[in-house]
Amino acid sequence: MDLIFFLRHLGFAWAILCVSALGTWLLIRHLKAFDVPNERSSHTKVTPRGGGIAIVAAFLVGISMIHYIGDKSPISTTYFVGFLGASFLIAALSFYDDFKQLSFKIKLVAHVLAILVMMLSGIVMYIPALPFLGEIHLGWWAYPLTFIWVLGLTNSYNFIDGIDGIAASSAVIAALFFSYITYHQGSLFIYLTSLVLAAATLGFLVFNWSPAKIFMGDVGSTFLGFTFAVIAIIAARYDHSHTSFFVMPLLLFHFIFDTAYTFTRRLLAGDHVFTAHRTHLYQLLNRTGYTHKQVTLIYSGMAMAQGFSAIWMIDNLGESRLLMYLLFLIAYSAFAIYVMRRTKAHGITL
Repeated sequence: MDLIFFLRHLGFAWAILCVSALGTWLLIRHLKAFDVPNERSSHTKVTPRGGGIAIVAAFLVGISMIHYIGDKSPISTTYFVGFLGASFLIAALSFYDDFKQLSFKIKLVAHVLAILVMMLSGIVMYIPALPFLGEIHLGWWAYPLTFIWVLGLTNSYNFIDGIDGIAASSAVIAALFFSYITYHQGSLFIYLTSLVLAAATLGFLVFNWSPAKIFMGDVGSTFLGFTFAVIAIIAARYDHSHTSFFVMPLLLFHFIFDTAYTFTRRLLAGDHVFTAHRTHLYQLLNRTGYTHKQVTLIYSGMAMAQGFSAIWMIDNLGESRLLMYLLFLIAYSAFAIYVMRRTKAHGITL
């Protein structure tokens, strides 16, 4: 890509960032959905929620311009419309939840509906390339595996959105690294889509950084998780880059680990795993004395480490790339031990 095109793309991203920031600013002043502090809250002020709608709006405008106004159609219109429609659906249903506070079962049905729309458009993880095994033809197993991946990451991202800036900052970092990696592997659509996602989220993060003036809400967190899950599939199968599917799970491994560890610990303890709680690792870190800003910076540092490791993994590890996951698993296990010991020392009951 020559300098002129690169500067045009940066200018486009800047415009999307401004749209998102303006939308967030307007939402702060006019949104009628509020998060009122309770016994489970880590904040003390009544704060508007649902600000993620600015991320959604700016992102959908951006990718629509990429597909319909750009000089090329990077992916099939069928796949694009399926992606666009499913993203809009999950955002709309989640925004409604920000106002009505729906039950977990109803939210789960909404997530399932959006995933079905996506899969019916043809976006399915048919043939992931596995280290040492090459391409595996999954057959009908592709559908349940795709479903589990998208549903799992959508909810994992939603669970992590609990303190100022944590979900948005990691989204910006992951999207920028994914944009860089896919571009260097020949992408057009996912490279630009990831750049737009980073810009749309950064425009919101300006107001969500601690102390947050507005919260993302389910409309933002579920949308981000869903979008990351889907673009990982598109990049691996439909995009020119054919980027390894294993890049995205690594970019978001700190969130995946936190969710999986907390779910497993609560399940083994006999807790009702779908009941709201404040015992994720990042929440416990906050409850034991770390500020919102400090916890967010720690998780942002994890996201940065994962991003650089993903680049190194793609460039150097080849079929041994899953070893990178083992290294992070060891590191995050040590982190979990530290947090749990700190929790016990502070007398916090789980």
